[in-house]
Amino acid sequence: MSFRKVVRQSKFRHVFGQPVKNDQCYDDIRVSRVTWDSTFCAVNPKFMAVIVEASGGGAFLVLPLHKTGRIDKSYPTVCGHTGPVLDIDWCPHNDNVIASGSEDCTVMVWQIPDNGLTLPLTEPVVVLEGHSKRIGIITWHPTARNVLLSAGCDNVVIIWNVGTAEELYRLDDLHPDLIYNVSWNRDGSLFCSACKDKTVRIIDPRRGLVIAEKERAHEGARPMRAIFLADGKIFTTGFSRMSERQLALWSPDNLEEPMAQQELDSSNGALLPFYDPDTNVVYVCGKGDSSIRYFEITEEHPYIHFLNTFTSKEPQRGMGWMPKRGLDVNKCEIARFYKLHERKCEPIIMTVPRKSDLFQDDLYPDTAGPEAAIEAEDWVAGNTAGPVLISLREAYVPTKQRDLKVNKKNVLHESRPASRPGSAARLSAPPSLTTSMPTATVQDSGRLEEVLQELKNLRLVVAEQGERIAKLEQQLSSMENGDV
Repeated sequence: MSFRKVVRQSKFRHVFGQPVKNDQCYDDIRVSRVTWDSTFCAVNPKFMAVIVEASGGGAFLVLPLHKTGRIDKSYPTVCGHTGPVLDIDWCPHNDNVIASGSEDCTVMVWQIPDNGLTLPLTEPVVVLEGHSKRIGIITWHPTARNVLLSAGCDNVVIIWNVGTAEELYRLDDLHPDLIYNVSWNRDGSLFCSACKDKTVRIIDPRRGLVIAEKERAHEGARPMRAIFLADGKIFTTGFSRMSERQLALWSPDNLEEPMAQQELDSSNGALLPFYDPDTNVVYVCGKGDSSIRYFEITEEHPYIHFLNTFTSKEPQRGMGWMPKRGLDVNKCEIARFYKLHERKCEPIIMTVPRKSDLFQDDLYPDTAGPEAAIEAEDWVAGNTAGPVLISLREAYVPTKQRDLKVNKKNVLHESRPASRPGSAARLSAPPSLTTSMPTATVQDSGRLEEVLQELKNLRLVVAEQGERIAKLEQQLSSMENGDV
């Protein structure tokens, strides 16, 4: 009996990361040195925003994605805060709107012009005041329009209606200590939080209740994080009692024991998880690390399956994450990170290697689009809706080679047969002879008949070659699509 180890089948087993070329990086950016465990970077399909060093207040840089290369020191920033900016987040329903939280105890929401900034932006669309200490966490509701959550060092979570600048819910007695992070679930009916008291909580914000909680989810004293997965499970990162970095997966129905737990290493940087609900892949980036590990979450034991590690030379100061609708589906790109160095932002592309250049349905199921599912008032009234999904097939553009093949086929299927480039060159002379015939003499009539006969023969040859080319292209297309 054979006990040979069977390799687990997964279409993401060969995902590989690749940094872009130097001319596609964003250079000479003075990334913030503030001591706070946020990502410092936020990205959407139009803009890339980075929290930067600023004298006399807080600022962040907003760049159109195409503005790569060296960024001038005088490039305008968003600089309305009077204290350092700690967290930023793009609105999922409007690519021109970004929110920021700062040490000045305010949340500000900004409208960015379509082509980026030409002058420093100092006037926000709205200022939200309600926290008594610095605000380190900002996150938009995934499906309700204009609903924003903020959490501060006063251990208070406030949910705002940005459209009316009013406070919808104030949760000030659910967390006894500093809140490390907050994550909404898929439809925005609940959120989970990780707290300095080592407890992970699942909270219903509209009722103001803790639905479930797990004390000492990770035994270590260093910061931990918790995020909701698409199916309602909770993925956490933290530290063991021996200061080893850990990952864990929890079922909300039973938080007594983790479904799975893995220990990674003994580095001391906080682990930042990024989750793709379409592929069920979690990417884990450690602050100060020079690597990105990625894991696939499945329904079979051991639930958390290590896929691979992307490693580079420079440590990361922060990390941005592109939403799925901003990826290049033509290159089978399933994730794109924006890695912050000390003075640079470097995009890293995660790709699934595929031979075919057709649209890959299995890699790109329908994903959350930019449309809000419900209004803020409906959500407050108790309604819940999942994200409005869009297909990425429209973003797929056939490659130039495939375009050429299609055009060639169309020409071949016309009433007149087409020729190959070489044949066309050889046939260009005879028509000019026919146009000059009115000036020909009678003595040349015999030669004319010969030329016409030769032209007729050439046309027959071209027709045969055209049919043969069509058959060959059909066979090639079948082979590319895997039919043969």
